[in-house]
Amino acid sequence: MKKVAIVQHRLLHYRTNLFEQLREVCAERGIDLHLVHGQASRRELAKKDEGTLPWAHKVNNLFWEAGERDIVWQPFPAVLKDADLVVVMQENRILSNYPLLLSRMWSPRKVAYWGHGKNFQTDAPTGLREKWKDFLLARVDWWFAYTEMTVDILRKAGFPAERITCLDNAIDTTSFKADLASWHEADIAAETARLGIAMNVPIGVFCGSLYSDKRLELLIESSDLIRQKVPDFALVVIGDGPSMPQMRDAASSRPWLHLLGVRKGREKALYFRMGDVMLNPGLVGLHVVDAFCSGLVMVTTRTARHSPEVAYLRDGENGVYGGDTPEAYSRAVLDVIQDPGRLQKMKQAALADSERYTLQNMVRRFTHGIEAAVRG
Repeated sequence: MKKVAIVQHRLLHYRTNLFEQLREVCAERGIDLHLVHGQASRRELAKKDEGTLPWAHKVNNLFWEAGERDIVWQPFPAVLKDADLVVVMQENRILSNYPLLLSRMWSPRKVAYWGHGKNFQTDAPTGLREKWKDFLLARVDWWFAYTEMTVDILRKAGFPAERITCLDNAIDTTSFKADLASWHEADIAAETARLGIAMNVPIGVFCGSLYSDKRLELLIESSDLIRQKVPDFALVVIGDGPSMPQMRDAASSRPWLHLLGVRKGREKALYFRMGDVMLNPGLVGLHVVDAFCSGLVMVTTRTARHSPEVAYLRDGENGVYGGDTPEAYSRAVLDVIQDPGRLQKMKQAALADSERYTLQNMVRRFTHGIEAAVRG
């Protein structure tokens, strides 16, 4: 039986179902899958987003705070020294990755990266950190790419296509789909009325953390322009963050702007059912999958510092790329909400794509990649 270890510097709660299912499917294929993870750093603890798995190997990370970065050394359990494949995260700051990469020179053990291919949110894309990441990009035996966007980066860098597995990074949407289905039209109508929103008018939804990369000023200014053309348009904002005071200031003079704070699970699903379009002029990440599940048409911009999951958005089909000015972005939104036929067609396309970007498909792709890496 082949032995495979996946190393995470910490275990995020939203990944626990992935690893549970992946371990089960790998076992069916004769692969003994292990997970190694450490604990959160002092600064990461505030996020309260860690999960636990009883079968995982938990180690004690060492951290050094260097400015805004946490440098990590992560011990590798002795029980896994004979692993046939070790999958590590593509992060420069994880110092314990480097001995594993060097060990390829004398050890039969294979090493794979799992990552984005580059830092999509960096302020210095041509800086030394990114050049170092580019240098290390090909120093592995296999690649588990987040999305096709990552695959493109790897191919352009000359990494062999036959040693790349595209995972189509996803989250477990099973419970969220059930939450969406649990709300009846009467429930949606009642909550719409409670917010003071007229029936059968276009509703935009924003869901995410409130901070600068989300381009909230563009969101508000564009919504002002949308209301000049569609006076009943309403915007529902779900989330919290450092920019909440500015959003409260904006809402104080805009009764159509509804700040709901953090909403999760079934409560979040209610507002997703209420909406027509997901307005997200800034960073787009995994929440695009939630938008697809609810049939919300995502409208974003090309120049935002997106995560690789933005690759799932097909311009004019299941979503739209608008311009970077309030005039251009609002025009992109209006082109959708003022054309009911187009809006419905795009909603259906988004719903169809929600069946592609699932945890089950990600597990299937991951398993096939692991098999190819250890037996190829």
